Amino acid sequence: MKLYDFSVTDMKGQEKALKDFEGKVVVIVNTATGCGFTPQYKDLEDMYEAYHDKGLEILDIPCNQFANQTPGNDEEIHQFCTLKYNTQFPQMHKSDVNGENALPLYSYLKSQKGFEGFGKGAAALAMSVMLKRVDKDYKNNPDIKWNFTKFVCDRQGNVVARFEPTADMKDVRKCVESLL
Repeated sequence: MKLYDFSVTDMKGQEKALKDFEGKVVVIVNTATGCGFTPQYKDLEDMYEAYHDKGLEILDIPCNQFANQTPGNDEEIHQFCTLKYNTQFPQMHKSDVNGENALPLYSYLKSQKGFEGFGKGAAALAMSVMLKRVDKDYKNNPDIKWNFTKFVCDRQGNVVARFEPTADMKDVRKCVESLL
């Protein structure tokens, strides 16, 4: 299977075929409105505004699986994002990214790029400590660990990178720029 074989449901309940993004660089991110990483919406929107006309798409998939940090329905989440961060990229239906109800798209993404660590720094250390309490084997499975995990796909639909929420958004941007 390839990226373009999947579809997701948008916030209005309509199926959105990822085939519609063929030939584009696509960033797929599971988001939350009440998370310490929520300000990454600003960086994502800045990147979208800078590169959308050059072929970048960002798919925002709200997820409430991590400490219930995405309360509310799709419309409430959308209002928060557009009012606070002026987001313009497509927002999908709030969905699971892990477990038996995970979107098939996320099962595919995780099979292509597994967890490689949180990197260095205070946020990375804090994430590692927290996750050890929840899942002692977290380092050895591909599951999404937290909100704002980003997958970057090239114009051919290949998953080329996975960025954990602790990654510097400048590194995400450099990756996207290299693919445009």
